[in-house]
Amino acid sequence: MAPVQTKSLTFQSSVLVRPTAQEVYALVSDVTRTGEWSPVCADCWWDPDHGPEVGAFFTGRNVTPDRTWETRSEVVVAAPGREFAWSVGPGLVRWGYLMKPADAGTELTETWEFTAAGQEFFHQRFGSEAPREIAAREQAAREGIPTTLASIKRILER
Repeated sequence: MAPVQTKSLTFQSSVLVRPTAQEVYALVSDVTRTGEWSPVCADCWWDPDHGPEVGAFFTGRNVTPDRTWETRSEVVVAAPGREFAWSVGPGLVRWGYLMKPADAGTELTETWEFTAAGQEFFHQRFGSEAPREIAAREQAAREGIPTTLASIKRILER
């Protein structure tokens, strides 16, 4: 099969929350709490002796009506009060949170990037079904990120 020419697919959305950027970072960098806000990731756990630092690995258990699966992720950015990001695969999909101080608290942005390498992996794995599978992942991110941000806001402001 010839290499598939792809570019990264990206999406991001933001929400304003009252807590400080440091408080927001403390929550979103605690991957063990992801199940409290994610519509797909039901549970996450760190590898033994790992935590929110660059190079740390964690596993996530994802659940949809159609299936349950686990992913391995590596923390790629751990900048308290500014950014927390991880790479699934690693190198296939990048998720992250950006924090920017705002007049009324913090602007929290969730980012998603389905890398060219990730899409190539899907073409190898799913063959002719890859475009449908890739489109489904993009739609899940576009629908899930606003839901996730609303849930994080609710947790932070209660």
